[in-house]
Amino acid sequence: MNSKPKTKNSKLVAALLDWFAANARDLPWRRTRDPYAIWVSEIMLQQTQVKTVIPFWNRWLRELPTIEAAAKAPSEKIHKLWEGLGYYTRVRNLQKAAQVVVEKHDGKFPEKYDEVLALPGIGRYTAGAICSIAFNQPTPILDGNVIRVLTRIFGIAENPKDKQANAQLWQLAEVLVQGSNGNCSHLNQSLMELGALVCAPRNPQCLLCPVKKLCVAFAENRTEELPNLGKRDAATTRNFFAFLLEHNGKFLVRQRPAGVVNAHLWEFPNAEVGGNQTEAAAVFQTEFGLAPEKISLLVTVKHSITRYRITLSAFAISVPTLPKKVVGVWKSPTQLQLLAFSSAHKKLASAAAKSILSGR
Repeated sequence: MNSKPKTKNSKLVAALLDWFAANARDLPWRRTRDPYAIWVSEIMLQQTQVKTVIPFWNRWLRELPTIEAAAKAPSEKIHKLWEGLGYYTRVRNLQKAAQVVVEKHDGKFPEKYDEVLALPGIGRYTAGAICSIAFNQPTPILDGNVIRVLTRIFGIAENPKDKQANAQLWQLAEVLVQGSNGNCSHLNQSLMELGALVCAPRNPQCLLCPVKKLCVAFAENRTEELPNLGKRDAATTRNFFAFLLEHNGKFLVRQRPAGVVNAHLWEFPNAEVGGNQTEAAAVFQTEFGLAPEKISLLVTVKHSITRYRITLSAFAISVPTLPKKVVGVWKSPTQLQLLAFSSAHKKLASAAAKSILSGR
């Protein structure tokens, strides 16, 4: 490298560290160097906003304060603690990794980057984040926030997902953290923090940015163009009917099997319906082999999973006799509170409890 990029990089590192020292948010996982606590925060923060994660992180560390506790916890407990965070594969991998740490590392979180990277559910970014934040190692990180910051500062016009551009970004991240004069933890966190607070995806606050004088996108008025993420996949609409079948104050629920979306979580019986099949009574009869005596729409929940836009319509059902064959178990509203549901079906559980109280 010639001297000019080095000069820019050294100025960039100094400005980021000064800005972070004065502007870093007081987040609970920043008050510790415990690699377990930092690891849990990094897994929770994947695809999830900081304000959402904070209460989940606090509760997790209170209930499972050690790696050993996480490794030994029942599946029902880890899913209940994760309830509402989504992307539940994360918590199952977290427990698998905790079990590996107990078995192979005597319960002590490994400090070597390669050993951290080898743990289930930990990729290159997460391993770099843990090693730099917990152990102050010069390991690079590259998440969505850092990609946005670096593509704008260095004017990288190519799609960061492309192999060459992605390799260039990793190299830049590595050069910066290695040039942090031993402040590896704060340097990496400053890049993430700048992306979260200032260098936003839309309407970035460039005038408040500590590195605007070093930013190619700011100088060339290209902040809205970068990063060049290409076209997003079009959203797909999906519709589901759920059935709140009640008997003697209890509701029928079932547990999703392993290997599917929201595996191991609980749900009310439901079925996906196409555009031409809109009669809930007919869908219920197909599913249970019974014609409902009474059916009424109780609540509609709209939510998104990746590129899917889902409408979940929940119906209160009365039948003359119970179905002879049902998959699931009957639970009271109090018992439902002990089960781990997806966010959408948790709302249905709340609606089910209210329907009992109202005598609907």
